[in-house]
Amino acid sequence: MYNNSALVKSILILAANPQGTSKLRLDEEVREIDIGLQRSQKREQFVLKQQWAVRPRDIYRAILDVRPQIVHFCGHGEGNEGLVFEDESGRNKFVDSEALANLFKLFSTQVECVLLNACYSDIQAAAISQHIDYVIGMKQGIGDKAAINFAVGFYDALGAGKCYDFAFNLGCLAIQLSGMSEESTPAIKKNDEHDR
Repeated sequence: MYNNSALVKSILILAANPQGTSKLRLDEEVREIDIGLQRSQKREQFVLKQQWAVRPRDIYRAILDVRPQIVHFCGHGEGNEGLVFEDESGRNKFVDSEALANLFKLFSTQVECVLLNACYSDIQAAAISQHIDYVIGMKQGIGDKAAINFAVGFYDALGAGKCYDFAFNLGCLAIQLSGMSEESTPAIKKNDEHDR
């Protein structure tokens, strides 16, 4: 079990909403996560770091600098094409599943959980889960409000000292409790065989 309550966990949020893509409420998502962690019982056990307008090189730089146990991507996903980051001019730059899997392979002794809060990101989650114990992706498109509710429920559970499985289930329930029918969109991939 990697939810050792004696350790401080760093959460790295990587946010990207490039020009020409539909506007997402990423600021609201991050704010709600932050508020939830600040009010939680175990708030002293979490440090939240944020990177905005993330370009591909910013991903590994941020992981090197922050040394997070949890990496949370919020933005757009395009299935087989990959997750949508920004290029130097603020336009779409896709990062595919293989590149993401190779990246997280390098950080597999440090990162415990990756949450890809983006449409059609289940493909990337499956690839990353070869190297990371808990990876969450979305099986299909997910609305802004459902994505935010999932994230809030997930981090509220972690802030209460619950494990990643419980947090995932509470995130799904948070979508359902809000009256939306997207609670089956998130999918968790677990790598029980990964050597720590």
